Amino acid sequence: MSTKPLPLTPELHAYLVAHGSAPDEIVRELSEETRAALPDQATMQVAPEQAAFLTFLTRLLGVRQAVEVGTFTGLSSLAIARGLADGGRLTCFDISEEYTSIARRYWTRAGVDDRIDLRIGPAAERLRELPRERYLDFAFIDADKVGYPIYWDELVPRMRPGAVIAVDNTLRGGRVLAPQNADDRAIAAFNDEVLADVRVEPVMLPIADGVTLARVR
Repeated sequence: MSTKPLPLTPELHAYLVAHGSAPDEIVRELSEETRAALPDQATMQVAPEQAAFLTFLTRLLGVRQAVEVGTFTGLSSLAIARGLADGGRLTCFDISEEYTSIARRYWTRAGVDDRIDLRIGPAAERLRELPRERYLDFAFIDADKVGYPIYWDELVPRMRPGAVIAVDNTLRGGRVLAPQNADDRAIAAFNDEVLADVRVEPVMLPIADGVTLARVR
């Protein structure tokens, strides 16, 4: 058995996606519209295998109360909302009316808009509106990288024991080994903070640009 990561060629990536939960029509059209309308920002959208993983994980955990920080055009929130237990709610935080207007249309098409509460404004401030008790089952962080420690500190005390926080882009294309800019440095420092945080049990997965899962104690 090899302990080395498998190089993921475009052909192998396509095979991986096709043999998991392949994107349906709504996901394909959302991805295509995002690339066409926002070509310079489209890399902020989660990968198709990440979307499938988020739905799978949300279902596996039986999530009823979830939070997302950084919604963009809505693919990750659509994936999470689809996996919620009956009566579940997802609260999304983003600063852009433009990007999330695309998200709203696809949430409606997918029939999950009634499960999502979108709050526009700086997440560092708006997260403080959430109840202070430990009630959240799941959280997904995928916003500005410098803000990760702030979002983490707001969310961890609100997660129930056994809840999971998923954090995107924790490998930064491999640049965490040799940070090249402020975002790279922020993520490298954040990864060290998560590893040292005694409130959680973390594991880092090489999905897309790196996803850290942290189970709250």
